[in-house]
Amino acid sequence: MSTARTPRQVADAYVEALCDLDPITATALGTRPGDDRLPDLTPAGLEAEAQLERDTLAELDRVLAADPALADDPVEFRCARLLRERLTASLDLHEAQEGLRALSNLFSPVHSVRQVFSMMPLATTDDWAVLGRRAARVPVAYRGYLQTLAEGAGRGLFAAPRQVETVVGQLDEWLSGPYFAGLVADGPADLRDELDAAAADADAAVAEVRDFLRDVYLPQAQGTPDAVGRERYARFARRWNGSDLGTGSGLEDAYAWGWAEHRRIRDEQRAAAELVRPGATPMEAMRWLGEHGEAVDGVEPIRERLQRMMDDAIAALDGTHFDIAEPIKRVEAMIAPPGSAAAPYYSRPSLDFSRPGRTWLPTLGKDRFPLWDLVSTWYHEGVPGHHLQLAQWVLVSQDLSVFQTAVGGVSANLEGWALYAERLMDELGFLTDPGARLGYLDAQQMRAVRVVVDIGMHLELPIPDDADGALADHRGQPWTPELARAFFGEYCGRDEAFLDSELVRYLGMPGQAISYKLGERAWLEGREAARAARGDAFDLKAWHMAALSQGSLGLDDLADELSRL
Repeated sequence: MSTARTPRQVADAYVEALCDLDPITATALGTRPGDDRLPDLTPAGLEAEAQLERDTLAELDRVLAADPALADDPVEFRCARLLRERLTASLDLHEAQEGLRALSNLFSPVHSVRQVFSMMPLATTDDWAVLGRRAARVPVAYRGYLQTLAEGAGRGLFAAPRQVETVVGQLDEWLSGPYFAGLVADGPADLRDELDAAAADADAAVAEVRDFLRDVYLPQAQGTPDAVGRERYARFARRWNGSDLGTGSGLEDAYAWGWAEHRRIRDEQRAAAELVRPGATPMEAMRWLGEHGEAVDGVEPIRERLQRMMDDAIAALDGTHFDIAEPIKRVEAMIAPPGSAAAPYYSRPSLDFSRPGRTWLPTLGKDRFPLWDLVSTWYHEGVPGHHLQLAQWVLVSQDLSVFQTAVGGVSANLEGWALYAERLMDELGFLTDPGARLGYLDAQQMRAVRVVVDIGMHLELPIPDDADGALADHRGQPWTPELARAFFGEYCGRDEAFLDSELVRYLGMPGQAISYKLGERAWLEGREAARAARGDAFDLKAWHMAALSQGSLGLDDLADELSRL
C-alpha cells in the first residue's frame, strides 16, 4: 500500500521504480553503483515503463485529492505540475507507438546502452567486475531493441532511411575499434579473461545490430519520409519543450520568430566579420579563422585547453555573478568516443558528486582544433552553462526531488539556460576577442536556423518571401532537407561533417532543435521581468542562484516563474 503523502514523495517513488526498470537512469544518477543490469528494450519493457507512468499519475491524483492544501505549497505545486506534464507527454508518445521506431543518430536506445559505460566508476577491481557483467548483458539488450524495431516494422512504423544509414555508419566506427574491446583494455589482469569475453560478445552484438539495420530494416524502411508531419511533430515538441506548441498557430509563430532572429543575427555577424577581416563576409571571416586563427594541435592539448577554460570561468564568476559551491567546482573535459554525433555534449554529475560533471568533445578524426568556435561552445556545455545548472540541481535535489532536478528535465529549460549562458558571457565582456565573438554569433545563428529548418522541414512550411541566397529561387516552396542543408551551409561556419550530422539530428529528433532559442527567449523574458519588478534592488547574482535552484520547468511556466524571483 502506498505511503506517499505529498507530490514530492510520489515523484521520488517514481524515480526509484524507474531505476528498477531502467538501470541506465540509476547509473546516471549514481544511486546504484553495483547495478550491472541493462534495461528491457523489448516492447514489453516499453509497456512496463508506460504502466509505471500511468500508475504514478493515478497516485498523484490520489495524493492531491486527499490533501487539497498541497496545491497552496509552491514547492509541492511545482513538483506536481512538472510530474503530471512530463509523464503525460511521455505517455502520449508511447500511445502513438513512437518507441517502436526510436532510431536516430543521438539519444536512441542503441546509443544509451553504450553511453552508460562512460558513466560507470572504474576505481576498483569490483567496479571492473560490474562493468564486465554489464558488458556481458549487451547482446540481450540489443536483441530486445531489435525485437522492438521488428515489431514496429510489422505495424508499418519505420525510422526514415536517412536515420538508419547514419546509425549504420556510426556502428561501423564503433566496430573499427572495436569499442568494447578498447573499453576493457585497461581492466585488471585478474579479470582479463572475463572482460575480454564480455567485450567480444558486446562487440559482436553491435555488429548484429548493424547488420540487421543495414540488411533487413533499411530495405523495408525505404520510402519512409524524413518529415514527420504536424501531428507527430507536436507530440515531440511538447516532450522537448514542456509546452503544447501544436495548439493554434504556436508552431507557425515560432517559425516566424526564428526567421526574424536569423535576420537580426545575420546583421550582427556582418559587423563582427569586419573586425576579423575588413571587407569579408561572415562566412569568409569564419573560414579565415578556421585556417589562420588561433588553434590547438593535438587531442590531449585541446582537452587540456578546454579544462583550463572551465577552471578559469569558475574562478572569474564565483562570488561575482554566481555563488558556486565547492562540489560544483570540479568539472572534467573529456574526449568523446569514436562514432559519436558531431556536436559536443555534457553529462551531469552523480547525486553524490563522486562522478563529476563532464563535457565531451567529438574529434571526428581531427588533430587540429581552431578555437574561434569552441570558446562560446564551452561556455554553453561547461561553465556557466550546463554544468552550473545541472550540478546546482544535484546540490538542491534533497530540497526538491530527484525528479525535479534530474529525471524530469525539460530541454527548453536546459538548453535555454546554456544558450543564455553564452549570451551572459558576451554581456560580461568575456567575448571581446573578435574571433571568439564571431564564434558566439555563429552559435546564435545556428540555433536560430534550427528553429526555422526544424519546424519548416517537418511541417513542410513555405520558405519566406524575403529569403535570399541559396533560397532565393525557392521562395514560397516547402522546405526539404536538401534546401535546409543549403541554407544551413550558407549561414553556419561549422565544417561539412558537422552540418551533415546536425541535419540528420533534426530530422531524427523532431522538436528538440527549437528548444534552444525558445528556451533562451524564456530565460531572457523572465530575467527582464524580474529586473523591471525590482528596479534598483535587482541583484543579478541572487537571481541567478534562485533561478538555478528551482529545478526543472517547461516553457509553459519558465518565464513566469523566473519573473517572480
